[in-house]
This record gives sequence, C-alpha cells and structure tokens, in this order.
Amino acid sequence: MPRKKDLMMLITYAAILTLAIVKADVLWSAVSLAVRSSRPLLIGLIIAFVLDRPCSFFCRRYRRNLGVRFQGLARPLAVLTAYLVLLSAVVVLFSLLLPQLAMSLQALLEGLSGYMANLQALMDRLAQRLDWAPAILDLSGLSSGLEGLLGSLLGRLTDTAGQVMVLTEGLFSLLVTTVIALVFSIYLLAGKESLLSQGRRLVEAYLPHPIACRLIRVTHISSEICSGFVAGQLAEACILGVLCALGTAFIQADFALLIGTIIGLSALIPVAGAYIGALLSAFLLLMVSPVRAVIFLIFLAVLQQIEGSVIYPRVVGASIGLPGIWVLAAVTVGGGLFGLAGLLLSVPAASVAYTLLRLDVRRRLEDEAGQ
Repeated sequence: MPRKKDLMMLITYAAILTLAIVKADVLWSAVSLAVRSSRPLLIGLIIAFVLDRPCSFFCRRYRRNLGVRFQGLARPLAVLTAYLVLLSAVVVLFSLLLPQLAMSLQALLEGLSGYMANLQALMDRLAQRLDWAPAILDLSGLSSGLEGLLGSLLGRLTDTAGQVMVLTEGLFSLLVTTVIALVFSIYLLAGKESLLSQGRRLVEAYLPHPIACRLIRVTHISSEICSGFVAGQLAEACILGVLCALGTAFIQADFALLIGTIIGLSALIPVAGAYIGALLSAFLLLMVSPVRAVIFLIFLAVLQQIEGSVIYPRVVGASIGLPGIWVLAAVTVGGGLFGLAGLLLSVPAASVAYTLLRLDVRRRLEDEAGQ
C-alpha cells in the first residue's frame, strides 16, 4: 500500500503536468517573456560559461607562480586575462577579418555576372549532353537573387556605422544589454567558488539529502560535458577555418578568407555543418571554375579526414562521449524541433543524457550483482 504522502505527491505532480499540457500556450508565453526580460543575464551567463575554462586555466597558472601572500589575486588576475584575450579576439575580428571579408564579398559581387555566365554555359553543355530542355537549368533568377543577397550582406559589413547612427534607440539598447551582460559575467567568473558553495548549501538545505546529492552530481556532470564541448568545438572550428583558408589561398586566393569563414562557422554545427560548408564553398568556386571546385572538394575531403582523426580527438577529446549514431539522431531531432539552436545544443544535451543514463545503468547492475 502506498503511503499517504507518496499518494499526495503523485496527485500533485499529475495535476501540475495536466495544467502544463492544457495551458501550454500560456506557459510558453510566460517562458518567452521571462527569457526576453532576462536576456542580458542569459548573455552574461553564456559569456561566463565560454570564458570559464580559459579563466580556470589562467587561475591555475597564477596560483602556481604567485607566492602564498598573493594567492588571493589569482582569480581576479585570471578574470582580467580572460577578458583581455576576448577583447583582443574581438579587435582582431573587427579590424582585420571583417574588412578582408568585405573585400572578398566585393570581389565576388563584381565578378558575379561573369561567374554566373560561366556557370550557365556549363549548365547548357550539361543539358545538351543529357538531352534536357535548356529552361530546366536556367540560372537567371539565381543570379539576381545572389546579387541582392551579396549586396545586402556587403552593405551590412561596410556601412554598419551609418546604420548604427540612425538606429540610436537600438544602439542604446544594445549598449545597455552589453554592459549588463559583461558586468554579470564578470561577477559570475570572479565569484565562482563562493557562488558554487552557496548554491550547494542552498540545495542541501531545502532538498532531501539523496535528491540533493543527485542534483549536485548531475549539475557537475552536465557542466563538465557542456563546457568541454563548447571549448573544444570553438577551438576546432577556428583551427579548421584557418587551415581551410590557407589551403584555399593556393586554389582561389581572393575567396580564401570567405571560404575559410564559411567552413569555420559551419563546423560549429555537428554532422550537418561539414556538408553545408562544403556545398556553399564548392558552389562559390564552381562559378569561377569547375576544376577549382573539384580540387577544393578533394582538398576539403583530405582536411576533414585529418580533422576527424587527429584534430578533433585531441581538441574535443572524450568530452562528448556520445556514439556516432546518437550524434546523428540528436542533430536530426534537435534541428527539426528547434532549428539552428537545436543543431547547436542537441549534441551536448544528448551527451549529458547519455552519460547520466550510462552511469545509472552501471549503478543498477552493480547493485543487482551485489545482492
């Protein structure tokens, strides 16, 4: 016979679940409002999460090199160093990468008509060989669409200052959000130890001991897996983008930075990102020369093999711990349900669930074997 307390908890959980299902639209609206209201805090949390590993790395180095008298300065100096590294990366991005990327887009836009003419001639020859109607492979609409898209993107890269001056309200909102997010992230990183201690004491004070221990363990495992995945994925994307840009410089120099950026950004998307980046980059080179597109695909295939066997295991390591079939399933389901956010977050979420399930299965089997 179930106890009265257990029965009341079961009825309460059932009532809450039923209310959540019936009022799903109201609940989703409330969640959306809460997310919009706390956007600066969420951005700050993301910044602190990304910088946590570099900050911990610098903190260990400072504690090792500073004397006992100055051990208290290790954490503030580590936070300062991490933000200086982030600031340097942002400065390099806006002062070096974006102008060069704008030049690559400008070169692509100026030669787009000639590139599309070459591609149309290639399509016409292909239609003749396959005995297709020429209208099937007509690229005139694609050419005008690409010109509009590239022109809009180039305007955003080269005329950002003018747009920002006009949109003063948006600039002020962005400034406030950025300042709040940075201050909040600094507080999180600087007070990491005390915040973790306070959170642990709060959980232990208000939850039963077994549930508190399990929640703390789940939080620790989730943090380790997600932190390792994010840090490794960012490092791998940067390495792959730089290597691809260097290799493309020997194939089509004026597109090297643009293609390297495409490959680097697409590498952030597990599984599907490699194909998306390869198709977009190959299409750009196909407009210039089909031979160069084929050479690029061969080069990228070799680079992907090196990345998969050498770079990825060393940079990301075993932080994911998820078999390939489950990675594919997580990306498919996550992308279908939540779009781009699902593609980016599905793998670490599935890895956390897989790790927790594996540990629970191992514990249950050990308990059964011990009985």
